[in-house]
Amino acid sequence: MLHLQPAKDGFTMPAEFSPQDGVLLVWPVRAGSWGRNPTAAQTAFCEMMRVASRSERVFLLADAEHIEEARAKAGKFAAVLEIETDDAWARDIGPTFVTNGTQARGVSWRFNAWGGEVDGLYAEWARDDAAAEAFCRAIGADCYDAGEFVLEGGSICSDGEGTLLVTEACLLSAGRNPNLTKAQIEQKLKNYLGIQKVLWLPRGIYNDETNEHVDNVCAFISPGEVVLAWTDDETDPQYALSRADYDYLIAETDARGRKFKIHKLPIPDHPVCVTDTDMQNYVFEPGEDMREAGDRLAASYVNFYFTNDAVLLPQFGGENAASDARAVQIMRELCPNREIIPIHSRAILLGGGNIHCVTQQIPKGALK
Repeated sequence: MLHLQPAKDGFTMPAEFSPQDGVLLVWPVRAGSWGRNPTAAQTAFCEMMRVASRSERVFLLADAEHIEEARAKAGKFAAVLEIETDDAWARDIGPTFVTNGTQARGVSWRFNAWGGEVDGLYAEWARDDAAAEAFCRAIGADCYDAGEFVLEGGSICSDGEGTLLVTEACLLSAGRNPNLTKAQIEQKLKNYLGIQKVLWLPRGIYNDETNEHVDNVCAFISPGEVVLAWTDDETDPQYALSRADYDYLIAETDARGRKFKIHKLPIPDHPVCVTDTDMQNYVFEPGEDMREAGDRLAASYVNFYFTNDAVLLPQFGGENAASDARAVQIMRELCPNREIIPIHSRAILLGGGNIHCVTQQIPKGALK
């Protein structure tokens, strides 16, 4: 493990639309997230891996108990590595990669299940916390140790040119770094991600149990250009949250002084909620955050993933078929050089996140 700071070594966090060597996922088996029968989630994961493997290498982590199952179902698309985790949120437990233009290195943050003893989502997370270093070791990449600083990959988004998006709701939450001031947190981000300006969006997606990660509400699609989750329905609880972010962004500039071009990406027209049937599949462990029938899930089309040649875009189906199609069309217009590939991802959403949450890009220069 490297104990220096990436910024001092000339390393910075690239944009997610930059060229990649590969992508990391974790085989989904935790019953409290994916159910006693995780087949639907595993099918969605396999479809993501199949598409990603067209243009980049795919790595899949699995524990000893499930590694043969993972190889049987995903081995044709992915290199399966035996590394134990507590769940399958690769974005948050995997390394955040930084690059100096030719070489990429990982950063291992402290992970505490999105809030630790304050409002964490499960009681044990030691294996998740060790996953970033273990993966870097497996692929032969150097890894920086961020010490006790708690952060998840889904809570940051870089434009690759010195600007970082975060949300105040998440990074200032009581369960992460309560002994650090906002200014101190910002300096940590600058030191470890090599960025010059942090933009603090006020809020994320309504009912997002990660304390409103930025990756569910706003994302760069190019420098100076973002998509923002949106609704025109002023009675929807999401409206005030998205409006606050929009008002913040239009008054701000990026690290290079550019005003933002903001594209509104509407959330599903109909709330996506946990059903009685869904509840019959869950098996919650002691200390695990429990869902209930009728709970509104944090559904957003912003939670997409860039491969080298495509965008993997969440789709929710059912009464949101028209919303799904609208999101595909918007993204086709915004990303004309990439194929927009719809992924039916409601099974991932039932776990608590979506496509971006279960993937972690590996930029050029990380793999030997």
